[in-house]
Amino acid sequence: MRREISQRWVLSFADLTLLLLAFFVLMQAQAADRLKLAAGIRDAFGGDGADGASRNDVQGFTAAAIFESGEAILKPGALQRLRAIGAAAARTGARVVVASQGRDGQSARLDSWELAAARATATARAIRSGGLSDARIEITLPPMRASEPAKGQRISVQRLSGPPPR
Repeated sequence: MRREISQRWVLSFADLTLLLLAFFVLMQAQAADRLKLAAGIRDAFGGDGADGASRNDVQGFTAAAIFESGEAILKPGALQRLRAIGAAAARTGARVVVASQGRDGQSARLDSWELAAARATATARAIRSGGLSDARIEITLPPMRASEPAKGQRISVQRLSGPPPR
């Protein structure tokens, strides 16, 4: 007697695969602010909720608003604000992640990629001037394609509590 093997598991597997695909498409579509997306996903899976906002603080800046036009020189108000972030992180023993996304057009001295990198570095230096050590600051620059137009740079500063990096 021959027993027929059921193929019902294929439907469940296909459903799971499509759900995962939809999840990753949603993540890619929300690329404008990946730090906020990650915090939302963390909260959805039992994160800290309202308490997490005080320990994992995220602040976003448009580069055009905090830097001199076409330069990597911070405006005085932005410099003071970033120093305050560094001082607060140093007091609490937190780490800081500076994430740069996108790029502005080129300037007379720098092309758009160099300008984006220089602005991210200037942000980290301003945070360091608040008293936070270099070992507690991380800079992230995702890959940028030459074919993508320069639509403006956005810099996110996230303060993370937790154990020191190893």
